Amino acid sequence: MANILTLPSACDFHIHLRQDDLMKMIVPRILEGGVSLCYVMPNLKPPITKTDQALAYKAQLEQLAPNVTFLMTLYLTPELTPEEIRKAKAHGIVGVKSYPRGVTTNSDSGIESYTTYYDVFRAMEEEGLVLNLHGEVPSDADNDICVLNAEEKFLVHLKQLHHDFPRLKIVLEHATTKAAVDMANDWAGKPHNFCKPVAKFPHDRQALRDVILEGHPRFFLGTDSAPHPDNLKECAQGAAGVFTSPLTMSYLATILESFGALDKLHGFACVYGKRFYGVSEKQGGGREVRLLKESLTVPKNYEYGEDGNAQKGRVVPFLAGQVLNWKVCL
Repeated sequence: MANILTLPSACDFHIHLRQDDLMKMIVPRILEGGVSLCYVMPNLKPPITKTDQALAYKAQLEQLAPNVTFLMTLYLTPELTPEEIRKAKAHGIVGVKSYPRGVTTNSDSGIESYTTYYDVFRAMEEEGLVLNLHGEVPSDADNDICVLNAEEKFLVHLKQLHHDFPRLKIVLEHATTKAAVDMANDWAGKPHNFCKPVAKFPHDRQALRDVILEGHPRFFLGTDSAPHPDNLKECAQGAAGVFTSPLTMSYLATILESFGALDKLHGFACVYGKRFYGVSEKQGGGREVRLLKESLTVPKNYEYGEDGNAQKGRVVPFLAGQVLNWKVCL
């Protein structure tokens, strides 16, 4: 087996880049992970609901990482109108993110009913914007719904949306069940390793491995890298989300190699997402990434904030202290 892999830089079609000092720590490390295109989530405080907000946030990101292509999104709220969708399209906004209320970080402004937004979805279909779905329903003890079946219970909504808007591009994000994999094919422990939706049963995980091994073009990279300060992870109600940006391609190569899918890395990380979204790197963006077969120990933490700043904090990355088998050569 070759000790060096040469690939185009990866495209991460689901990433959280946060705000303020945390943003300043994360964004310059994107290229370190072998990624040069990012599809940016809008669940900030306050959420990004207007085109002008998205463009202002994009300018901040580009100042921190001028060689990265940032694709921006809006947060689906009742205030979003068809007119704003058309404005967003005219200014290069690529998609709209839907969060069911209360299921993840900063989702208090999330939706409760999709039919309310049908005029917005119709405008998106006409303008070619993508609908990104956080595919879970809120936990509900009275109806026997919890994190283990929240995704599967959501799929009826996905099926209805596709039926009502057959030309609307829809992404079911971070699929974690065999049922979600099957639907996509049909119609087109430790707090710092905890994310949502949670990984489900062995047969669900095997379905995800199998679809990667198949090289299916509807399944592509979106890390959902979602860092939180360590004090918000190491507490009674630890926040969901893992931090992967600085080592994206090292994680991917190591994990895919573990189940015989290393030859699928190029399509999964570099090709299929661009093809689905119909996007390309900005001029000067994109580059060649070399992965070296060499042991790499994941750092114990990443610090952010200036020295002397009372708000200085730490983020513990995914698999902290563990050894990966591939290293990005910069």
